[in-house]
Formats: sequence, structure tokens, C-alpha cells
Amino acid sequence: MAFLIKLGNYKNIGLLIMRLGLGVMLMYHGYPKLLGGPAKWNEIGGAMKYIGISFIPSFWGFLAAATETFGGFLLVLGLAFRPVCLLLAFTMLIASIMHLKSGDGLMTASHAIELGIVFLGLSFVGPGKYSVDKK
Repeated sequence: MAFLIKLGNYKNIGLLIMRLGLGVMLMYHGYPKLLGGPAKWNEIGGAMKYIGISFIPSFWGFLAAATETFGGFLLVLGLAFRPVCLLLAFTMLIASIMHLKSGDGLMTASHAIELGIVFLGLSFVGPGKYSVDKK
């Protein structure tokens, strides 16, 4: 098991793998929402009512879909990494609250909670050496 100790030398590769994997999956998940148009954006943005914001839900839904789609792309590049991670963490917070308050339960909300934790943590760590930001 001594070979596992040497994996610590490859933290930047680990960050690259996380950025690529999460970024591609976010684009895959967000793109249909973005193309869904105002009806889909209204549905997604309706989640804001759980934090007391009930006006222009289609605007909030568009922002959530755009954050997932373009945020995923920026994660892949490692560009504007920390702001993107914080926006994605906020998006996942709202998704978590929506699932919990609508009675879906912790098992349904867990995916959004887990991703929110990952994005919050990544905002502290940074994108790594193999990124446009290179920090």
C-alpha cells in the first residue's frame, strides 16, 4: 500500500479529474434545462419560493440553468473557478432546500447537498495547476 502514499504528489491531476468530471456532468444536466425555455425556467425558478422569493421565477430558473451549463464549461477550463464554485454551491443549496421543503426527503436531496459541499470545498482549494486560472 506504499504506492498510495505517492498519490499525494498528483493533487493537481486529481483536481483536473474532478473539474473535468463535474464540469461535463453539469453541462449534460444543465443544457436541457437551458433549452427548455420559459416554461422549464419557470418550473426551476419556482424553487426560490422556499427561501421567500416568489417574483419572476423564470428569471431565477434561467439563471440556475445557465449556471449549471456555463458553470460546468468554466469548471472544465478552470476559468473564474472560485466564483463559479460559489454560484454552483448556491444553486445546490436552493435545490436541497426545495427537495427538503417539498417533502421529497433526505435521500432525494442528498445529491444536491453532496454537490453543494463539493463546490464549497473546491472554492477554497482552487482549480489546480492545469487550469486557465492556474492557482
